[in-house]
Amino acid sequence: METGKKETITVETTVHAPVEKVWKYWTEPEHIKRWSNASDDWHAPVAENDLRVGGKFLTRMEAKDESFGFDFAGVYDDVRNHEFISYTMGDGRKVEITFVAQDSDTKVIEIFEAEDTNSIEMQKTGWQSILDNFKKYSEAAQ
Repeated sequence: METGKKETITVETTVHAPVEKVWKYWTEPEHIKRWSNASDDWHAPVAENDLRVGGKFLTRMEAKDESFGFDFAGVYDDVRNHEFISYTMGDGRKVEITFVAQDSDTKVIEIFEAEDTNSIEMQKTGWQSILDNFKKYSEAAQ
């Protein structure tokens, strides 16, 4: 039987946009579909988000060649507007996202519990790639 806490991984970036815009792009489905992928050969054709404690979210991530896809889903545990989101994924792992306003920039810090299938480095690289894509989208979008 497993005891103790799971290993956590942290990824972060600074988005050159105010926290209100960053929050909007992070939480609204029409924006999530435009940035929630780790590479250009993937996309997110479906995004649903009920941003409240107890609310559910779902992002469908798929390879553009339709060779593979999965649902990224969970339930919100805590939501503090423009500051903090925590949720539990479908497999029971916990995630925390902190949004730190820094003048006209926003630092986004994601801490998530590692899963047992892929290496820590692979998980960190994948989540960081999605976060980097979010930064790119948020800074380019008007």
